[in-house]
Amino acid sequence: MKRLFLVILISLFWIIPSGAQEGMWIFTQLNKLDLKKKGLQIPVNQVYSPDKPSIADAVVQLGGGTASFVSPEGLLITNHHVAYTALQRNSSVSSDYLTKGFLAKDRSEEIQAPGYEALLMTKMKDVTAEILQAAKGIQDPVQRNKTIETKIAAMTDSLEKDKDDIRATIAPMYNGKQYILYVYKVFKDIRIVYSPPLAIGKFGGEIDNWMWPRHTGDFSFMRVYVSPEGKGKEFDKNNIPYKPKVWLKTAGRNLRDGDFTFIIGYPGFTTRYRTSNSANWNYKYNFPSAIKNFEEVISLLDETTKNDPEGKLKVANQKTGLANVLKNYQGQVEAMNKINFVQKKLDFEKEMMEWVDKDPARKEKYGNILNDIKALYAELAKTRERDNVFGITAGFGGVPLGTAILIYGTVKEREKPEAERQPGLTEKNIERIVDNLKFQYADYYEPVEKALMIRALKMADELTADQRITVLENILRSPSKTIEQFVDEAFKTSKLLNLEYAQSLFKKSSVELDTLNDPFINIAKLTYPLSEEIAKTNENFAAKVTELRKQYIDALYEWKGTNLYPDANRTVRFTYGTVKGYSPADAVLYRPFTTLRGVIEKNTGVEPFDVPPGLSELYKKKDYEKFMDPLLKDVPVAFTHLGDITGGNSGSPVMNARGEIVGVAFDGNYEAMISDWQYDGELQRVISVDIRYVLFITQKYAGADFILKEMGVIK
Repeated sequence: MKRLFLVILISLFWIIPSGAQEGMWIFTQLNKLDLKKKGLQIPVNQVYSPDKPSIADAVVQLGGGTASFVSPEGLLITNHHVAYTALQRNSSVSSDYLTKGFLAKDRSEEIQAPGYEALLMTKMKDVTAEILQAAKGIQDPVQRNKTIETKIAAMTDSLEKDKDDIRATIAPMYNGKQYILYVYKVFKDIRIVYSPPLAIGKFGGEIDNWMWPRHTGDFSFMRVYVSPEGKGKEFDKNNIPYKPKVWLKTAGRNLRDGDFTFIIGYPGFTTRYRTSNSANWNYKYNFPSAIKNFEEVISLLDETTKNDPEGKLKVANQKTGLANVLKNYQGQVEAMNKINFVQKKLDFEKEMMEWVDKDPARKEKYGNILNDIKALYAELAKTRERDNVFGITAGFGGVPLGTAILIYGTVKEREKPEAERQPGLTEKNIERIVDNLKFQYADYYEPVEKALMIRALKMADELTADQRITVLENILRSPSKTIEQFVDEAFKTSKLLNLEYAQSLFKKSSVELDTLNDPFINIAKLTYPLSEEIAKTNENFAAKVTELRKQYIDALYEWKGTNLYPDANRTVRFTYGTVKGYSPADAVLYRPFTTLRGVIEKNTGVEPFDVPPGLSELYKKKDYEKFMDPLLKDVPVAFTHLGDITGGNSGSPVMNARGEIVGVAFDGNYEAMISDWQYDGELQRVISVDIRYVLFITQKYAGADFILKEMGVIK
């Protein structure tokens, strides 16, 4: 009976109201969207097809964002801010590619993007029946969840076995009502081809971030390389450019207000089907705490690297990432406050419960869902401050301390009986963890690491009596040395400042680690029981709340019977909508296009509004050629359009009705920052850099005609 209900419920997911533009749709839902009626001029199977090449085969997951192939020679286009980490890792005071930009005049000059991988989806399959069968009859939600995780690990491991360039994931949809297998080809040799200077790629900086009108040339070109046999392998001088089955063609017509567009990308995570309990937790506690933490860390990074060019470069990527999320969280809190979002959720749930209470069967089925979820959050709240500070200690306490906690936790986990071990912690995955340490240490800058650790320990020392991390009391309240003295001594005596040494510790036993008497490892040992306690609490919460959220979705469907697309979860999605401006406030109307004139008008000569002289000269001479839009009488820079994206979509290609690339998505608008929680078609817009500006900057400013030739734009 339960299996039958699941089938009925999944079938309800196809009820799509006419005119809907909301949604981050999975590919198997495309045929139900009536896209031809909405404006798509190509068959849906040219967008995605499970058995023949399609546009979807040109889109890859790249780092924390998305990218797409735009030539038969493995050339990718993505955002400048997606390529930012690669630029930072290649930069030095003498070769500052972040500030000056980078151009490889031929392929021999292309530089590695350390730590970057591109994932191309090669297969997707619904494996719901197989996953649910593994947990059939298990009533305890924690055991059920662990059984499912173990089954997923076994299935994905079997697909990846002996295949270094294949990765498999099984993603839960609708809180685990559906499971979809995704298989990817993994490319490990990514190189930078062209990235404009900061004054173009990040024009407007954090001031303009998430804002419209926007004048940012947020794009970069990279290239994928493979072995001569076509395997995705690490950088090697013998590797050759990858030959994609499909690459995107550049639009031959000018984009217009009202034109149909669609996006394929890898959005991060949304929370649109959460209850008021989750909304309230984030609004009152999670977001404010994160905002305070990020503000303090950014301030610490600025203060510690003041008048220090090398230090500024080392922390540039971390600072930019923190600032971006900080503004996002600030916008979410502001939006929640503005519309009284939590109360709206409560009012909605009150209405739902009135419907539930009218029928005894419904009341038996759904009557306790909201109270049960509330009780789970109440349990989390008991140690919220302690757990938050411990998380900061592990994540923002500096590279050596964070690495020590990672090493100790991994070694202890490996020593557990297999049945008790964290599912998915295979030797192959541990090897990935060990290898990825080099990127943590690449940004290592001792003054910053010390300051971060001192801050974390002082935060622990400020906890109230009922929230103390008691195992650290001898450090925090030592009569013989201050926290600053302890940290200074730790950095002088530990060998964990050395990457190779840190990597070697993963091979040791916990007994061997205990005998090292390393100050960072000692803290990891002291806090390990607390780490386990927090992990078990979170595991218990996640398992129980997931089951309750499934029931909540059942209630919503039984009550409303409306469409439902799954929350974003870093799997590939499709969204669409027309080019359109918006009105964020009374008497304010934003048009959908910005132009080069707007770039020049914002110029102050001071970062972040410092227009490069070469670009000013092009504007003065009106040297636009075919990149000028005849209606705008200028070069278009960016545009807004309807669509449903979130973090992870950065770098996603924007296609027109004919499937040609017209832009690269890079942002959303500040007025719709609550979009992870709810969609608002009146306000929510995607902000994309116009492909015409990309080509204009690449050819006219950078002089990189060869890139346009490779893309087939010029002969």
